[in-house]
Amino acid sequence: MSRTQTWLVLKIKSKHVGFGMIAEIWIATVRRERSIRGPISEMLTRRIAAARPLRNAFPVVRRTAINQQRGLVQQLEPIYPKLTEAEDPGMNGGYINPPPIKRQFRDPHADWWDKQERRNYGEPVHEDNDILGMFSPEEYTHTTPGKGLFQIGCFVAVVLGLCTVVGMTYPDKQSAPREFEGGLERELGGPDALRARAPGDE
Repeated sequence: MSRTQTWLVLKIKSKHVGFGMIAEIWIATVRRERSIRGPISEMLTRRIAAARPLRNAFPVVRRTAINQQRGLVQQLEPIYPKLTEAEDPGMNGGYINPPPIKRQFRDPHADWWDKQERRNYGEPVHEDNDILGMFSPEEYTHTTPGKGLFQIGCFVAVVLGLCTVVGMTYPDKQSAPREFEGGLERELGGPDALRARAPGDE
């Protein structure tokens, strides 16, 4: 029974037991708890002190020196050939590029290993593959620039010719505009008012 439970029991029984008796029971309970906890805490302290450190349980691996690691990294890096500009015009490390032909011009019905990209397995890729692949903008091949300008000129000539023919053959109005004597100046409010059409007005 804990101290809180003991105190509650004593509080309930305080009506029938004197205050001195309650104090004696409380002191005895506290001493009993201390006598029980003492050996347990002492045993835990001894076990913790006798335990081996965790670092002694695993072997220590010594790291190599920084200079040795740098040398190892330099050995693992690829060694590029040092070519002159005459030997390597593209300045790309001697990489032989295939012809720069867009994939859209390849036969779509051929037996390609990659049907979507129209490419065979192990085929070398051009260094500008991002603008030569199938996912790049397609090149406009519907017509040539000269043919396109000729078509635009024909369209403009046809529109202007049609407007000229319509203007020459369009019939006049079948009725004449209505005219009023004096333009109804007095009837509409005087000289400052907006008058109607009078004879002779254009």
